Amino acid sequence: MSTTHGGALARLSGMEGLARSVVTGVVPVIALQALGTKAAVSYAYLVGACLTLLVTLNLGTLERWMPRRWVIALGLGFLALAAVVYAVAKGSWLALGIGLTSSAASIFSVCLALFIMDAVDKRDLARNESRRIAYHGLAWLIGPSLGLWLWASVDPNLPFVVSGLVAALALVYFWKLRLGGTVSVPVIAGATNPLKTVPRFFSQPRLRLAYAITTTRSIFWFSVFVYGPIYVIEAGLPTWVGGAMLSIASSLLLLSPVVNRLAERWGTRWVVTRSFVAIAAGASILAMIGDARPIGLLAWGVAAVGGAALDVVGNIPFMRMVRPSERVPMTGVFSTWREVSSLLAPAIAAVCLALGSFRLFYVAIALLAAATGTAATWLPTRL
Repeated sequence: MSTTHGGALARLSGMEGLARSVVTGVVPVIALQALGTKAAVSYAYLVGACLTLLVTLNLGTLERWMPRRWVIALGLGFLALAAVVYAVAKGSWLALGIGLTSSAASIFSVCLALFIMDAVDKRDLARNESRRIAYHGLAWLIGPSLGLWLWASVDPNLPFVVSGLVAALALVYFWKLRLGGTVSVPVIAGATNPLKTVPRFFSQPRLRLAYAITTTRSIFWFSVFVYGPIYVIEAGLPTWVGGAMLSIASSLLLLSPVVNRLAERWGTRWVVTRSFVAIAAGASILAMIGDARPIGLLAWGVAAVGGAALDVVGNIPFMRMVRPSERVPMTGVFSTWREVSSLLAPAIAAVCLALGSFRLFYVAIALLAAATGTAATWLPTRL
């Protein structure tokens, strides 16, 4: 990958991240206001995840229906449309906006992952991911705080206007890249229906482990970005604190060069296992605290350190262990981690609430992180 190519894709990733992040803290708050309970919010995200899973599993079909450049354009268009839905939708219709946003993220991540695996040498994957994550992290540093501040202090619809405009700008930028030939590698060439390759994917132990690592990481981040702002409100803190919490958590991605150096010095396995320890510790502290309290934000922060480190290296096991001849179909299956985690996280939360205590959700996150971290010890030493 040339410097020009890498820089262009990093900037595009940052724009896409900003379009999503500016509404990410607002949506759970307006959903709680509209639906009334955390259980109802969980069900809305569950429906949205089902819609996203349908889109992700049919990316191969989308690629056969339209030119490849239109697949990414469709994802960015979903982001802009989601902003409109959030601005005008009421009650349960918010699930449609949630589904559109998640579908956009899924389409974009699949296209980007395939490009990276085609264009970047395996030995440079960690360095390339570090640079991309840094740009993405900068967007998520700005977006959540900006969004909740605009919603609470300026105009409730302004975050959605900003999100839609940034998504449109990202689409224009991408289109100029394609017309100018800057990004010329096919992003979904030869895509197939991932349903046909699911058995093959999960028959490979290392790919199963890579999937578990990424899915568990995503379940944790789902809990941060959906239940974190709600936690702030329940703790009696101002709404803007929720945005600050999400921005601070996202800013940890700017430490990706440090994480990359640790991975180069001690190995990806070392970073992955320690990251899950941090998540398990933070979730355990939240479980011990029980009802939402301001001090609990420190526990969220401890866990977020582990989650941010996993964002830098969490995809490396899959990228290095997937066979080159199977990259496209296996990526189609691997990319469902986003939708599966978006299904599992609200489902687990709904069950815990049905059992009478959200504290059980933190216990579940801690146990899941501990189990995945233990399994990650089976990764190759110098991955």
